[in-house]
Amino acid sequence: MIMRFMPGRRKHHSILGFTLLELMVAITIILILLSLAAGNYRQSVVRAKEAALKQDLAVMRKAIDQYTLDKLAAPQSLEDLVGAGYLREVPIDPITGKKDWQVEFETEVLFSPEQTTTGISNVRSASEKVSPFEGTPYNSW
Repeated sequence: MIMRFMPGRRKHHSILGFTLLELMVAITIILILLSLAAGNYRQSVVRAKEAALKQDLAVMRKAIDQYTLDKLAAPQSLEDLVGAGYLREVPIDPITGKKDWQVEFETEVLFSPEQTTTGISNVRSASEKVSPFEGTPYNSW
């Protein structure tokens, strides 16, 4: 802070304030801190989406397996899992923002000897984007 004295007066009054340079330095520091925080925020959002994707895939895969073992027939669609009560609803893919899951059908492998028909054996994300943290495409998880 700079103290200035008014010339030409007997009593010296001081005027307190910030110089333009001091304000510019303070604003620059604030902008640098904000840019660091924004980068961390974006990374946190991506990590949260990836965690949600992993959880959704695990739940749907478990539901497919359980449906197949219980009904002795694999589901033909993800809506079959909802209709039978194994899922409340088909989740939205957190990466694409849609219910556009890629399902894999198994035509030869059966879970048990009593299984009568084949159907969905696995589910994956429809996104071809690559995870910045794992370096693999989301549709390979």
